[in-house]
Amino acid sequence: MRRTTTWLMGLATAAGLTITLGSAAVAEPAPAPQPQSVAVSAVGPQPGTFVGKGFDTCAAPSQSAMNAWRASSPYRAVGIYISGASRTCAQPNLTATWVSNQTANGWRLIPIELGYQAPCGTRAPKMSGDPNTARSQGRTAADSAANAARALGIGAGSTIYNDIEHYPTTTACRAAVLSFLSGWVERLHTHGYLAGMYSSGSSGIRDVCLEYYNPSYTRLDQIWIAWWNGVADTDAGSYCSDAYYANHQRLHQYAGDVTETWGGVTMKIDRNYLDVSTAQQPPPQQWSTTVDNTTSGRFTASTNWSTSAYSSSRYGTDYRFASPTSASDVAWYRADVPETGSYEISVWYPADPGYNSQTPYLVATASGNQTVSVDQRVNGGRWVSIGVFTLAAGDGNKVGVSRWTGGSGYVVADAVRITRA
Repeated sequence: MRRTTTWLMGLATAAGLTITLGSAAVAEPAPAPQPQSVAVSAVGPQPGTFVGKGFDTCAAPSQSAMNAWRASSPYRAVGIYISGASRTCAQPNLTATWVSNQTANGWRLIPIELGYQAPCGTRAPKMSGDPNTARSQGRTAADSAANAARALGIGAGSTIYNDIEHYPTTTACRAAVLSFLSGWVERLHTHGYLAGMYSSGSSGIRDVCLEYYNPSYTRLDQIWIAWWNGVADTDAGSYCSDAYYANHQRLHQYAGDVTETWGGVTMKIDRNYLDVSTAQQPPPQQWSTTVDNTTSGRFTASTNWSTSAYSSSRYGTDYRFASPTSASDVAWYRADVPETGSYEISVWYPADPGYNSQTPYLVATASGNQTVSVDQRVNGGRWVSIGVFTLAAGDGNKVGVSRWTGGSGYVVADAVRITRA
């Protein structure tokens, strides 16, 4: 891609990663609305199932240039920047008609989002260094990219690649980037797209592969490795084990900023080799359940929890509240989760200056309880995402509100929503 720094840096020191959930919840923005007029989808998923050479360049080439290269060059795939606030080139040629013409001529398209960058990098705009906020930003980026793809006729089943340029990786930066990418994957799947990532081998690719088996993060469908070693294959060298993303899930940018002429047309490009397929596990079907404190058989609390309808920003007819104490006394929400997997937990509560600034929400994950502290003095009367967690299949207590807190003021238990990510 168009880099302003040399990406072939020394290897980052491999370090273990411990995730501590943030103490402040993030109010998740609503998904961006879909365009009212949606273009006819390009033929088949993009890039779909394909093995061979491709190129990317900053601006989508003209039709005449694409025709000349189709007739003369060894390339059959082209990277296009469809969305993102970090794009540096105008895209006057990139329209739904252009997309339709290229796919009709046999080109495979590689859709790229170039937006949020690593918080420790030099490019802007930067994602948050807070993992919870970064995850929410990843979901927002996925909404924007999916809408842009649909408007261009690039339909569901296609892979969209998030371009995160080289960054000087650290443990904290890795946590933010992988949380952002988890949000990106989870939300793109709800739109019906596969999720990929482009990055330098020595930063983003290395970080993703170091945490390949970490259940705290949602795994990408495909990786695009920037490693300018001049070899047209999908090897990642020491940056990523051959055992990872091994099922036709790789692209390799093996040379960059080169000038080539085919059919009398000269362009400055990056060279790529693709071995990709649509055979990855399809995105999971959407599943969601909402449990209120009045939902029959789904909410339990001791007699220490009182009932109130005081706040008009409550969910449903009333909510429960209790004073803090040095004992857990959890009010539990029960749900029947269809299968083990990643689920987003959102909570609803009426905010009030007299409520607790550190209300503990307990999430019964597949590996044990995790706690997220929420400031119930603010952001009330709406769904507030507290993160994405791995939940075990089956019927049981999944989310709770505890009275054991260092904050002051009432703790409130109103409603929770669990959604398959």
